[in-house]
Amino acid sequence: KKMELDGKAFTIKIDHPGRARGFSLNLDLFAFLRRVSSRDIMTFTQQLSTLLSAGLPLDKSLAIVAELTDKGEMKKVVSDVLGSIEGGMSFADALGKHPRVFSKLYVNMVRAGEAGGVLELILERLVDFLESSQELKEYITSSMIYPMLLTGVCGITIVLLLTFIIPKFSAMFEDVGKGVPASAQLLMAASAAIKSYWWVALCLIAGGVYGFRKYLATENGRVQWDGFKLKLLMVKTLVQKIEVARFSRTLGTLMKSGVPILQSINIVKETVSNVVIAGSLTGIHEGIKQGKGISSPLKNARTFPALAIHMITVGEETGRLDEMLLKVADTYDQDVRNAIKRLISLLE
Repeated sequence: KKMELDGKAFTIKIDHPGRARGFSLNLDLFAFLRRVSSRDIMTFTQQLSTLLSAGLPLDKSLAIVAELTDKGEMKKVVSDVLGSIEGGMSFADALGKHPRVFSKLYVNMVRAGEAGGVLELILERLVDFLESSQELKEYITSSMIYPMLLTGVCGITIVLLLTFIIPKFSAMFEDVGKGVPASAQLLMAASAAIKSYWWVALCLIAGGVYGFRKYLATENGRVQWDGFKLKLLMVKTLVQKIEVARFSRTLGTLMKSGVPILQSINIVKETVSNVVIAGSLTGIHEGIKQGKGISSPLKNARTFPALAIHMITVGEETGRLDEMLLKVADTYDQDVRNAIKRLISLLE
């Protein structure tokens, strides 16, 4: 056995004497710390937009951003993008070399800005888009902390009751010598089972979580799970509003930036996390090709709320679809916040 720690990865190499083959296992212990977050990308876009608006050339702006960046992995990415540009590559293609950092939406908007000579304007729209998306994401995350905390405290309390408090009552009943009510007997039996076989419960929970994750990793499992979420009363409304807000803001930003509509639809499909709703967007692509627009295929898909479809229809009829999509996104962002407040109140 050979174990090495080189500062970046932890390597375990196992060789068997007398055998021709062994195997190596590389565990990157610092991958999470080196990960480029959405906030890092937003900061990069804000700084670059400010520098370009001040009249600095792109290569000089990127060099300054690389110098200002504190996070090592982001500095490495920006430096690589700068090197690619200095080697004659376009900005969009240089960004496209890092698909894990810059999404297709980001790269295509930059490509449209370069083609139209309005890169500064496109970056400003990207900043607005990233800020709105990050704000909604952080609101959802922070809002779920309290109900998760409540659930955790309730679970710990129940375990403590069953493992420490209930056994004391059991001994008390035995000392008194009186009959124990059936409900108390059930609790005592549960307490004894947990104290004796707690490891079985942990194994079942771990196995259940592992099995569920493997199930979601399959295409059929993901479709069934996302479809199930759209059938639950409270969850359905929340999921729909989140996806409508994401769809509308992404498509509106792309169209406003000059990205072709068919290309925009393909990009939007990848940003929608619910695969059932994403699948319904295929009809939009075909509808646009046939001259039906967006609102009619959306209505036929039956996955978007009526208000969103009406607003998109008005945008198509007035020739201001991009602006209306952004208004739909703002409307449903606020609806998501209200829905989360109601859900948290219900959980409490």
